[in-house]
Amino acid sequence: MMQPAKKKFYTPAEAIQKIAAFCTYQDRNQKEVEAKLREYGLDEDEAGEIIIRLSREKFLDEERYAQTFVRGHIRKKWGRRRIQQELKQKGLSEYCIKAGMKEIDGDEYYQNLVDLLEKKDRQEKESHPGKRRQKIQLYLTSKGYEQDLIKMALDDLGKAPEDED
Repeated sequence: MMQPAKKKFYTPAEAIQKIAAFCTYQDRNQKEVEAKLREYGLDEDEAGEIIIRLSREKFLDEERYAQTFVRGHIRKKWGRRRIQQELKQKGLSEYCIKAGMKEIDGDEYYQNLVDLLEKKDRQEKESHPGKRRQKIQLYLTSKGYEQDLIKMALDDLGKAPEDED
């Protein structure tokens, strides 16, 4: 039976080298960095000092992180609501979330919604128009798109049932 690997603990000086590399590889947020520093065996004060230093030296930048996150998830065709929710869960400030959301190009965003809608429409097996529309709407809502945009896209594609309630 294999022994689990011994956890390595680092001094603050060693930790700063490792965590700087961790932040350089990919934009990170404060929560991720803090968790990693705790894994390295550092206490709250030591971790706090390192986080301040990383921020000062621009290894850690929450606004830049939010912008990168938004751009990446728009490419994955996520909706605004889902992106904002994720950023909030990651502990980002309202200011950083707003800055990140500015990265969204309205035309590209709407085109993503239309692409998802058309793809889902091709895959959807429901034949009843009202139920079909509802299923597609639910799917797009789960991706984080706003109701008014979903309705507009459905109407643009001529998927509106004859009788609106």
